[in-house]
Amino acid sequence: MSSGEPQRPRASTLTPRAMAVDLVIDIENTPGALAEVAAAVSDAGVNLAAATCIGAGERAEMHILVPHAEPVRHALAISHVAVTREREVVVVDVEDRPGVLADLTRKIAEAGVNLDLIYVATRNRVVFGAADLAALRAAVGVVS
Repeated sequence: MSSGEPQRPRASTLTPRAMAVDLVIDIENTPGALAEVAAAVSDAGVNLAAATCIGAGERAEMHILVPHAEPVRHALAISHVAVTREREVVVVDVEDRPGVLADLTRKIAEAGVNLDLIYVATRNRVVFGAADLAALRAAVGVVS
């Protein structure tokens, strides 16, 4: 914008068919564990939109963002890997520029929403989780 106003983040539109699901998988923190999960998801024909894994000890907690949970849960079960938690999350398309995350999280805080999950997904998207999903959606302008 030439007016000097900060550009607002563009929020993606989520529909029930395009719902994003965060799956949490407790995995052994060993070489090949991530490859096993990625292969199972791929074998299910599902594209991973995002993944993050945290854990420095013997176990790690992996979050993956998928459009549909059922085929992934099934494929992981066949590989003897269990999904420990599953929930719908809000995914927001953003521009790749300084300040976007600060602007978004400020709006979310001003709406009184406490975030309990955030990570970056492919194609300049940010994934947010909160107990009050409706308030989170409203804060970032995502239509359900």
